[in-house]
Amino acid sequence: MRIKFLLIALLVSVIGFSQSVNDYKAVIIPLKYEFIKTDNQYRLATSTKSNLVKAGFKAFYVNEEIPAEFSDRCQLLYIDVKKENGFLVTKLFVQLKDCYGKIIYTSEIGKSKEKDYEIAYREALEQAFISVNALHYAYNGKAVATSSSSPAKISNVAASVPTVATTAVVAAPVADVSDPNLLYAQPTENGYQLIDKTPKVVMKLLKTSRADSFIAIKDGIQGTLNAKDNQWFFEYYQNDKMVSEKISVKF
Repeated sequence: MRIKFLLIALLVSVIGFSQSVNDYKAVIIPLKYEFIKTDNQYRLATSTKSNLVKAGFKAFYVNEEIPAEFSDRCQLLYIDVKKENGFLVTKLFVQLKDCYGKIIYTSEIGKSKEKDYEIAYREALEQAFISVNALHYAYNGKAVATSSSSPAKISNVAASVPTVATTAVVAAPVADVSDPNLLYAQPTENGYQLIDKTPKVVMKLLKTSRADSFIAIKDGIQGTLNAKDNQWFFEYYQNDKMVSEKISVKF
């Protein structure tokens, strides 16, 4: 009886996962995972996108300019590829998370005994995606209920990718997406946190009564982030002198 109950619970859990995955419009792909050293090393980002498209998802790289219909980042999933330790065996699995870092789906573990890393990672990833393909993903058109009271966890990929604020910033400067120092604004309960692509929280912003000005904290220094001349500037005092530092931000 106990085994039967566990099997039923597992089945309900699997169904729940597949239904929740279908609530999301597309998937955002990071250029780098924790176990590799450089962007798209061993073509892992490329392989991830290829497998997602084969599984029926719309997929975009984190630094890619995406269509306006996907502007609400909390309506998107964020993929992470994890590596498990294995003796002479490469083991990978896939996680799909929401914009607050909650795991929506975890795949089966894919394995490869190939010695060449690029081949091994590709084979292991393709095996992991067998269980993703079995979800038979199809966007159901439902709006995902989100809550700013659930803080993102910076240690995982969902926090590493940008999320767009639900309240637009008035007259916000247009971000240069080609800027290698571009930061992405991720909503918090009282404002935003600006993150780079590594991921790393670079600056925290607190809302003020003005949409073009925030209280800003960076590296323990408190100042303000202000919009001027179609640019953002982090302004603070150092040795009784005001410092104005240009910041590239995409809200």
